Amino acid sequence: MSSIAISSRNYRSMWTLLFMGWMVSAADRSISGPVVTWMIEHKVAFLLASAHPYALGGLIGSVLFTGYMLMQFPGGYLGDKFGHRQIIAIGLLLGGLGTLVSGLLATLIGFVAVRVITGIGDGMFFANDRTLVAEVTPFAKRGLGMGVVITGFSIGATLETLFAPSMINWGSAVFGANEGWRMPFYLIGGLTLILGGCMVLYFRRTHTLHTSKFSYAAATFGVGKYGVVFFIIILAIFMIADRIGISSWGTAVIELVFALALIGFTFLNKGKGLSSVLKNKDLMLLNIASIAVLWNLWFFTFWSVSIVSDGAHSSFLQAALTAAFNGVGGILGYPVGGWLSDYAIRKGWSRKPFLVSFTFIQGVLTLVFAIYLYQGGNSLLVMGVLLFITSLFFNFMQPIQHAMVSDFSSSVQRGSAFGMLNLFGEMGAVISPALGGTLRDATGSWNSAVLLDAIVVLVSVILMLFVNQRRAMSKLSNGEAATVS
Repeated sequence: MSSIAISSRNYRSMWTLLFMGWMVSAADRSISGPVVTWMIEHKVAFLLASAHPYALGGLIGSVLFTGYMLMQFPGGYLGDKFGHRQIIAIGLLLGGLGTLVSGLLATLIGFVAVRVITGIGDGMFFANDRTLVAEVTPFAKRGLGMGVVITGFSIGATLETLFAPSMINWGSAVFGANEGWRMPFYLIGGLTLILGGCMVLYFRRTHTLHTSKFSYAAATFGVGKYGVVFFIIILAIFMIADRIGISSWGTAVIELVFALALIGFTFLNKGKGLSSVLKNKDLMLLNIASIAVLWNLWFFTFWSVSIVSDGAHSSFLQAALTAAFNGVGGILGYPVGGWLSDYAIRKGWSRKPFLVSFTFIQGVLTLVFAIYLYQGGNSLLVMGVLLFITSLFFNFMQPIQHAMVSDFSSSVQRGSAFGMLNLFGEMGAVISPALGGTLRDATGSWNSAVLLDAIVVLVSVILMLFVNQRRAMSKLSNGEAATVS
């Protein structure tokens, strides 16, 4: 089969394929939230015996994101080494397999194990997707490309939330009243596997700029060396914590220690070869600020249905439909934010003012949502509007942040730069579902968890203020001129 390179004439085909990858990857991960909420409400499966079901549900989300988090930097590093296309396809196939098998298992340990596999597989997508977008897209449209492609995440998460009740109801009709939760995993996992196979076929007709010589077998072996170790560590932590009674919050902290250990190992072992990534002050500020970004993203993605259901005392279906507005904001926010990022560069401005302003507004709106809950607000309409507007500004800022990371990094180490960004960020994703669920069990409401989310976001704004985009490279290593101020 002939091999062709992606050019400026057909970069949109790559955008489309990666867009679809984001859709299924988002659904793979976020389906846990609505399904676990339904399990808790219907007192089914392995959650039935738990005295703290919301804390356990949050912990299930956290172990998935631990696998996702730990594979961020290795995934990007392996993409730089073996080829970003190969790692994306391998990751989607592994994530799809984990999601599909999730529907087959009805024991706590088995379910957790395959959710960890899903997280490890999907954890390789972000860094390599962002790098491919930067590689194939004309510089003048880089921000737009970042935004358009990642819109697939919002669409996937929104469709998953909207159709979760229908998929579960269909599963109940097919498998039995208390077994309906299996169907979403079968459907979403199957779609992910199909797309992963299509990517393998498509990528065989293309080649990367500097890593086309490596095969899928070599890339898979490289992935396995990291994936197997992370799988054993995460599952061992969960099993020990479950046996001796460590709280979900304590378990999440232990998982974060391993993430920090991985960061420390990376600095010590690869600091010299990756100094442009690991010792760049501005990249590191963006990395730390991204903890708040992913904290907010996965707190609301995982628990928004339950937050609305509790606050409005509504049905599962009504809550799911209202919570879907959180994802709808991304459908508009991602591409608009990316376009504004490019517009700023064309005007000779910096991307930074947009990044800081949108993040600050999002933090304030989240604070307003928390105050509304504290005041006893229970309107589905008001909650839906607040979720939508808050999500809109949140999603404005994300492609801007990604474009800035691309500006600061060289093409040959861009996968590592994006991997480190999300390794830091996913620490927030690991801790927020578990801590949110723990606070819900302790206080009887979601008020404190939403307030904490707002505080975390507003603190990240302070970090963003110290990023100096003037230090971005004026000429990227692939020859693109980058005019920044």
